[in-house]
Amino acid sequence: MLYKFKSKNASDVIMLEPNARHILEIIGKTPGPKGIIEPAQMTAAIAALEAAVAEEEEAHRQAEVHQDARNEDSGISANNPGLRQRAVPFIQMLQANLKAGSSVMWGV
Repeated sequence: MLYKFKSKNASDVIMLEPNARHILEIIGKTPGPKGIIEPAQMTAAIAALEAAVAEEEEAHRQAEVHQDARNEDSGISANNPGLRQRAVPFIQMLQANLKAGSSVMWGV
């Protein structure tokens, strides 16, 4: 299943279900077939996503340091996109709609 996030002030953002569920859980929304993010919720959602991205990147850095110390392959690949690649378009959508005072919806 795909999640299609729509708004008046940004291009649609389409994600595979597992990625969209992860994003929605990070921002405190219940993943479901329909939903809405109101402008009043967007500042907290943006902050939560940015914090999750930073946390994941720090965990990857720490894993690489430990793997390097043991002279092993970290298993982290440029072909495996992290949360940043999935979250940035969504964060940009939230920022545009926060500025305009519009909601972001999915499943409509």
